[in-house]
Amino acid sequence: MKRLASAVWQGGIRDGKGSISTQSTVLKETQYSYSTRFEDGVGTNPEELLEAAHAGCFSMALSLVLNQAGMTAERIETKCAISLEKGGEGFSVTESHLEVEAKVPGATAEAFQKAAEGAKANCPVSKLYNTKITMNAKLG
Repeated sequence: MKRLASAVWQGGIRDGKGSISTQSTVLKETQYSYSTRFEDGVGTNPEELLEAAHAGCFSMALSLVLNQAGMTAERIETKCAISLEKGGEGFSVTESHLEVEAKVPGATAEAFQKAAEGAKANCPVSKLYNTKITMNAKLG
């Protein structure tokens, strides 16, 4: 599978603006700017999209791992926070933290933690990131 996304930027870093689009058109010329990335402007930013991608990918990976262990989640809710820090020659994503809460009928805390750790290690987006990935996972 191969999907495409695109970004257009116009102007300087602080006064410029950009738009992001995806092949699926879920994002279509969605606005982003310096203020949406580093302040409280209205629009999206690359880190927010990375957070959404990691949360979504992890949730699907956890569902797969649970199914492979004979369990089916009733609900998996994953929140992701990306840390963007300035250092040296620019900015770096230094951490992706997952907060997971799931309802899995019949799952023990031990089986759930094992599945969550497996999903964290093997979700394709986790593998993509070259950063520390932390997680709190709760069985509800």
